[in-house]
Amino acid sequence: MPAQMRGTRARCEPRVLQHGLPSTLRVADLNPLTATVPITVVNGFLSGAERETIARLAELSGIPHELLGKPGARVTQEQFSTLYRLLAGELDDEMPGIFSRRLRKGTLKFLCLSLLDAPRLEVALYRLTQFFHILLEEFTLESTQDGKAGMVRLIIEPQGPGVSALGCELVLKLIHGIASWLIRQKIPLIEVNFQFPRSAQAGDHLYLFPGPVKFDQAMTCLRFDANYLAMPIRQRKPDLQAFLKRAPEDWIFVTFADQMVCHQVWRYMADCLPATPTIDQVAHALNYSTRTLGRRLEVEGTTFQAIKDEVRRDIAIQRLTHSNETIAGIAYDVGFDNPTAFHRAFRHWTGSTPAAYRHTERSVGR
Repeated sequence: MPAQMRGTRARCEPRVLQHGLPSTLRVADLNPLTATVPITVVNGFLSGAERETIARLAELSGIPHELLGKPGARVTQEQFSTLYRLLAGELDDEMPGIFSRRLRKGTLKFLCLSLLDAPRLEVALYRLTQFFHILLEEFTLESTQDGKAGMVRLIIEPQGPGVSALGCELVLKLIHGIASWLIRQKIPLIEVNFQFPRSAQAGDHLYLFPGPVKFDQAMTCLRFDANYLAMPIRQRKPDLQAFLKRAPEDWIFVTFADQMVCHQVWRYMADCLPATPTIDQVAHALNYSTRTLGRRLEVEGTTFQAIKDEVRRDIAIQRLTHSNETIAGIAYDVGFDNPTAFHRAFRHWTGSTPAAYRHTERSVGR
């Protein structure tokens, strides 16, 4: 039994300043916590690569090759971002495998350069829509104002080569990421709508978009407060290199500073580990009633139990891929007294064993 398993678990009692903002962050202070990425997204990027290339780049990214064939598998954001950069360089395509035409190296740079001298965000978004109209045949983009909401709509061209659900998601993510970067402020979203049906991985959209996501809608679009359209562009050319260097982290992923209620719950529960607080305890800590917390999570398309599982799953994957800790020790640290129960839960979450996530990380020296 690991030394930390002896004795009684401490209660989680972080002091709270406001809704969901603990003034003491233990595990999170030591290792930045992020949601993991479903293997379906990874395979979407890999679809345009040769089998030998896939195997080689997956290994260099610290992703065990066998996980690529596991429907429930997941990778860390660091692994995904490393793979993205390697693949983009290998294929000379900044959206590798996503569109019928390659977006060659430098496309994102020239897009951003064309936006930096816009007087306000509304003008920058119009330029962005025109840029993609020139480049791609799959869709057109429209930037409009609908009452008190600004809206960017993606319209699939009926005679075009077609675009996947992942392609639609990534375009809206890129638009939101660039818009937020331009004004140096993460733009909260009123809602994100997709015309395609809800998928089994729909819960992952909570960690891709800082706003409610809806499926089977009349149009594919994102909506936000129209006041952002009038905000001035605050970035300058010297700021661009850092943004490009961190692609795709700075435009794909939502951070837990984006305070949707589900993000507040995720961060609080991560801070409590190895204790696993009840919904009543979390609601009290975040200054909600239990019923209100449940309703807020329902509106955002998730549940307390789903977040509880996601926290333990994602932190376990990160610890398995970035440490030499024993599996029994990691099991305890994410809230399991019994390693067998952890093993069973991990297979249910990912379709793989905890040991499978250790296959490559040590060998590549990460």
